[in-house]
Amino acid sequence: MPPLPSLLLNQRLSLSLKPLLLFSQSSLAPRKFQIPRQSVSVKRRTFSSLASEHSSENGGRSSVRGRSGALSPSLVAEEVQRIDVNPPKGTRDFPPEDMRLRNWLFNHFREVSRLFGFEEVDYPVLESEALFIRKAGEEIRDQLYCFEDRGNRRVALRPELTPSLARLVIQKGKSLSLPLKWFAVGQCWRYERMTRGRRREHYQWNMDILGVPEVTAEAELIASIVTFFKRIGIKESDVGFKVSSRKVLQEVLRCYSVPENLFGKVCIIIDKIEKIPIAEIKRELNVTGLSEEAIEELLQVLSIKSLTKLEEILGGAGEAIADLKELFSLAEKFGYSEWIQFDASVVRGLAYYTGIVFEGFDRDGKLRAICGGGRYDRLLSTFGGDDVPACGFGFGDAVIVELLKEKGLLPELSLEVDNIVCALDRDLQGVAAIVATKLREKGQSVDLVLESKPLKWVFKRAARTNAQRLIMVGNTEWQKGMVVVKVLSSGKQYEIKLDELE
Repeated sequence: MPPLPSLLLNQRLSLSLKPLLLFSQSSLAPRKFQIPRQSVSVKRRTFSSLASEHSSENGGRSSVRGRSGALSPSLVAEEVQRIDVNPPKGTRDFPPEDMRLRNWLFNHFREVSRLFGFEEVDYPVLESEALFIRKAGEEIRDQLYCFEDRGNRRVALRPELTPSLARLVIQKGKSLSLPLKWFAVGQCWRYERMTRGRRREHYQWNMDILGVPEVTAEAELIASIVTFFKRIGIKESDVGFKVSSRKVLQEVLRCYSVPENLFGKVCIIIDKIEKIPIAEIKRELNVTGLSEEAIEELLQVLSIKSLTKLEEILGGAGEAIADLKELFSLAEKFGYSEWIQFDASVVRGLAYYTGIVFEGFDRDGKLRAICGGGRYDRLLSTFGGDDVPACGFGFGDAVIVELLKEKGLLPELSLEVDNIVCALDRDLQGVAAIVATKLREKGQSVDLVLESKPLKWVFKRAARTNAQRLIMVGNTEWQKGMVVVKVLSSGKQYEIKLDELE
């Protein structure tokens, strides 16, 4: 090839060196240049508009080539929108530190259930909507996360666990041997007004006994909650249980010839006594159909805090008095009589309760109900099954955490590993993996350093993970089939053969 003319060569050199002249020889920092305004404005540009621009730049010839009818890559410049990085309102993330607390709490739920001989079950988070709107009560109906799925079925995220339990019991039918003692720890959803300890999603611990009509079942359930409280440091001076019976309300309403079909509605209204003004309670009861006289008598009975006083008004022959007396007697035998007290205003808001009901509360009165439950002997028949005597409770994860904070009882839960293993040379990374694998096979936790890092970084990592030992794989030691072990609590350091490492 003949040599290029010197003028042309100089021009080409000048053009090729131009980008290099953007940087000063005295500094490697790039200069700042003004970017034309139109190049940073956000504009939605489609493939067709870009193709048109290229076509005009090339004298009308389109620069987009390909087979006829083939789809070409879309050259779309879209506006990048920042998403809201917070979880939906009323829900939570569980980063490691929060997950450790959740696991600690759930482990106590499960261990107490095990101690009382209960078996764990679970149900779908997504259930048929009909399961929750038949007998749960108006409040639940209004709080459902519900929708129609692609198969035109009405479904809902479960707001509680008991209806799912009833569905499963009916499904299993005669194959189940009574009594059943089941527990579950599951996520529940309610679209409700958020307050301290109340979210739109929460986890709930349920324990249920089916097939036992005696009050011993309720006594056992309350005993399990008391056991849980004691395990986490909560005392009877911190919390208590308000106990009553739906049968008390029934006896009062029967005196005033209030129809049976209004009972559920009245219970739902009474459950609001501590949430809305008493005048509003009276108005709602009046709208339901109760006379002024019945309302006044009912509210007078509901204000009673003494079982003896209740017996004076209702007499001692009724089932309500008999059940409550037996429960208080059993509380002494179980050893938690100081934890419970009678309160006639406790009825619980769910319409399916039929007998004894109870609520756990903090004695300082700063929080909403910690837990609650009772007897629901007629729930299964509302779903088409045969009724089975049953009782149970629900215990949410949110309020108890608030109580632990209030009492200064939140545990210190940090990440802990048995060993941190690192290679002192990049070529020994595979050997470090062998060491980690052998320790893991022996049931020990290992944080394996996956990159080549200086020892200073490794020691910081060991401190953050609260590692008990640092195991180093170095060339000199490995040639002898050994590794270096450093006990981080004492500083003791020694060499050991891999086969002898425990």
